[in-house]
Amino acid sequence: MHAERQLKILAKEIVACERCPRLRAYCQEIGRVKRRAYRDETYWAKPVPGFGDPRAKLLIVGLAPGAHGANRTGRMFTGDRSGEYLYRALHETGFASQPNAVSREDGLVLTGAYIGAPGRCAPPDNKPAKEELANCREYLEREIDLLKEVRVVVALGSIGFATYLSILRDRGLIRRLIDFKFGHGVEYPIPNGPVLIGCYHPSQQNTSTGRLTHEMLQGVFRTADLLVRAELPARFEDDRRRGRPARSGGPPST
Repeated sequence: MHAERQLKILAKEIVACERCPRLRAYCQEIGRVKRRAYRDETYWAKPVPGFGDPRAKLLIVGLAPGAHGANRTGRMFTGDRSGEYLYRALHETGFASQPNAVSREDGLVLTGAYIGAPGRCAPPDNKPAKEELANCREYLEREIDLLKEVRVVVALGSIGFATYLSILRDRGLIRRLIDFKFGHGVEYPIPNGPVLIGCYHPSQQNTSTGRLTHEMLQGVFRTADLLVRAELPARFEDDRRRGRPARSGGPPST
């Protein structure tokens, strides 16, 4: 399969990336010092490639690897609380073969879904610099180009949301970023592109405070599942032609 082969080539490029010295040094230091609970493990400590089905109809755009999650395990959203929330919801909505993600060898398979991110290295304080996101954006763009069957994009958090929209703007698919306000459950039909859904990031900060509940996250992926399984409803087709939001499911947030 062409897409599968090209995604594997891209993954190797991402793993070998050295574009951001600050991030590379941080990931390697985290892998050297380790967290006590993982002191007997060997950390991945390299950039993390995308993960999922080459024929995905759903693209999930996160933020960046967690220092002791994907930076340790080498797979998106694997080995931390964020992944526990995310994969449970994906399993319940039919996109993941199991609800748990603990290592690259745990047998987890995504069906109809693919996970990418604006950043591929764990950033200090979970805050990549603007220049670092710019260095990394090409990888997400190339995944978008290879995943030709995507019909829905779920952006986890405002950075993933803004990065994806900036790609659409630079490609001439939308005119202004200001027309798209991030919020949980907001849906934007994009002319000649997939439907974009905003979702709060399943970070420990959001889930521990109740800002994002399991039911809220599951609801986003139930909506995504409905959209990828069926023809777009008439309300979406009308809105796609006009390039306006179809529905807002929550208050705006940054």
